[in-house]
Amino acid sequence: MKSPLFLALAAALLVAAPSPSALAADDAATAMPAAGQAAPDFTLPAQDGKPLSLSGYHGKWVVLHFYPKDMSQGCTIEAHNFQNAQSDFDAKNAVILGVSVDNTASHQQFCAQDGLTFHLLSDTDHKVVQAYGSLAERNGNVMASRNTFLIDPTGKIAQVWTKVNPATAASDVLAAIPAK
Repeated sequence: MKSPLFLALAAALLVAAPSPSALAADDAATAMPAAGQAAPDFTLPAQDGKPLSLSGYHGKWVVLHFYPKDMSQGCTIEAHNFQNAQSDFDAKNAVILGVSVDNTASHQQFCAQDGLTFHLLSDTDHKVVQAYGSLAERNGNVMASRNTFLIDPTGKIAQVWTKVNPATAASDVLAAIPAK
């Protein structure tokens, strides 16, 4: 049998302890890689279920954009703007990779419904979202924050945008990629 003092201390610790989601959010906030650092490598499934690795794009510019939810208003605006500028990104030797915590079936639907041809990657276990300091929680739902990382052809982060404006994200990133 536990003593009343033990039980009181245990209860006080439980009340004072942050929730797991708060801990995850704190860890994510401190883990965001900065310009000049090596981009954390990863492998995630794309909308077609095939695994894609960041390291597979060595020699290209990579636009790694994290977004909250497939088919939501802001994410659709952002995705359309990236899609509309696809040929401009191609001309600068850049690929676009979108990452959210949605599953591949949701990504397939988003791509089909909105004519998206760039890869959407599924991070259902939140490891990559967290590695890039982009883990968020809203109304009890875990999702990615709207952050974008421009990764240079050597695998280093060239620039970071946080709390991205969906309407200008594509043009902002495109302007930051040097001409060939």
